[in-house]
Amino acid sequence: MDVKIEQSWKEHLASEFEKTYFRTLTDFVRQEYAARQIYPKGSLIFNAFDKTPFEQVKVVILGQDPYHEPGQAHGLCFSVNEGIELPPSLQNIYKEMEDDLGISPKASGNLERWAEQGVLLLNATLTVRAHQAGSHQQRGWEEFTDAVIHRVAEEKEHVVFILWGAYAQRKGEFIDPFKHRILKSAHPSPLSAYRGFFGSKPFSKTNQYLIQTGQTTIQW
Repeated sequence: MDVKIEQSWKEHLASEFEKTYFRTLTDFVRQEYAARQIYPKGSLIFNAFDKTPFEQVKVVILGQDPYHEPGQAHGLCFSVNEGIELPPSLQNIYKEMEDDLGISPKASGNLERWAEQGVLLLNATLTVRAHQAGSHQQRGWEEFTDAVIHRVAEEKEHVVFILWGAYAQRKGEFIDPFKHRILKSAHPSPLSAYRGFFGSKPFSKTNQYLIQTGQTTIQW
C-alpha cells in the first residue's frame, strides 16, 4: 500500500502498511473523512513523521488523541495551530517548562519547533471525529503506533521517551530502560498535573541525558 508518509518512516514501517489491520483502518478512515468532520485534515495525519524523520528522532512524547475542536489539531500531540488558544494540558506543559528551565511561556502553542529538532510528538490515535474525544480509538491506530514505538525502541539507541500519564506508560512498557531513557510522570492535564507532573523536570532531564550520550540538546 502506498502511504503518503515521510520516506524514512515509509521504509521502516513498510511491512506494517501491508497488514490486514492497516488496510481495514485505512478503509475506515477514508469513509470517516468522506462522511464527517474529522481532525486533523487528511494531509496532516502523518505530520509528526513528516516533521521528524526516523534518523532524527532523539525524543518521543506520547499523547493519546488529537484535539477534537476546530482549528486545533495538526498532527502533533499536545500542539495546536498558530493563533489557537493554548489547551489546558499545554498551558501546564509550559508552566513546568518555565519552572524547570526558566523559559517564559510562549504565546504560540505550535510545537513544530520541537519536532524539527528530533522530538517525535506521537499520538496513539491519529484521527478523531469533531467534538467526539476517543471516537477513533480501537480501530487500528493503536496497533500502528505501537509498531512505531517498537521500531524506534529496537532500531535506535539513547532515545528519551517521555511518558505522561498511565496510558502512555502502559504503551511504553516494553521499552528497554538500559538502552533508552524513560521519563515517567503524571499527565499534564489539570485533573492530574498536581499529582506529579509539576516538578518532574522532564525538559532538563532530557537534555542532561542527550549531553551524556553525545547528542545535541533540544531548544525547548
